[in-house]
Amino acid sequence: MMNLTHWRMVVAVADTGNITRAAERVGMTQSGASQALALIEETLGVQLFNREIRQTLPTAIGLPVIEHARTMLAALENIRSSVDAARGIQRGTIRLASFPMVLATFLPPLLRQFKRLYPGIEVVALEVSDDEVEALLDAGLVDVGVVLNPPPERNASHLGRDAWMAVVPGGHPLARRSNEAGITLAELAQQPFVLATGGCSTNARSLAADAGLQLCDVRVEVRKWSSAFTLVRENIGVTLVPELTLPTHRQGLRLLPVHPRIEREFALVVAPTREPSAAVQALLNILAEPICPQ
Repeated sequence: MMNLTHWRMVVAVADTGNITRAAERVGMTQSGASQALALIEETLGVQLFNREIRQTLPTAIGLPVIEHARTMLAALENIRSSVDAARGIQRGTIRLASFPMVLATFLPPLLRQFKRLYPGIEVVALEVSDDEVEALLDAGLVDVGVVLNPPPERNASHLGRDAWMAVVPGGHPLARRSNEAGITLAELAQQPFVLATGGCSTNARSLAADAGLQLCDVRVEVRKWSSAFTLVRENIGVTLVPELTLPTHRQGLRLLPVHPRIEREFALVVAPTREPSAAVQALLNILAEPICPQ
């Protein structure tokens, strides 16, 4: 019966033009190589090589058979390479840092998809502030982190985006504005303000500063977005929050789009101190494809 060793022998004979050297290449004895070659020819019913004193050369029918053998062996080698590469990412751990909102919204579908494809890889998610994400990445303490508005040179993998929205009390004069009219950041900055940060350095104060403005009357500063909505309902002031943080129940609140629109982009960034592992690269590759619903 023919096997892969026999076909490797055929290709080796074609490459070396000599049964003895071919036998050495595939790890066979000369007699074993001669028997293997004879078995293939007998099974196929054709002569693949002309055996001369100094050289063994392919016959006319041998030439295409040898090329098919090369293709078959190359395909098998590709299969082995693919399996070996996949084996390297079947086990392991990925340390991922993110701030809470992204951890609760954008990441779950991605992580579910990744878990389905690579059940042996554990993703350990750390909930931190955006500044802490950067510090952990720079120190190499995490493999990948969620970064806000990454610059192009960071080669980030896009996760999603949202817009900043103004929230005013339902009885506030600004509540009568239409969505089309919206509100400018300059107008909002003049109002008594409830500053919500969500634990991030990017917030209403930093956005105002980027626009050359300042919040004129910050009545209270809170970390939780939910606390800001409660205070706005109590008519303490207005606030500016990311769209994804808006509550489901909005009684007592009026939402207004900010003109011009201000967006946040979220992206996964690899630690700059190391090359991404095969597991990390597999996670990033999923972002380049549609996420399958679960």
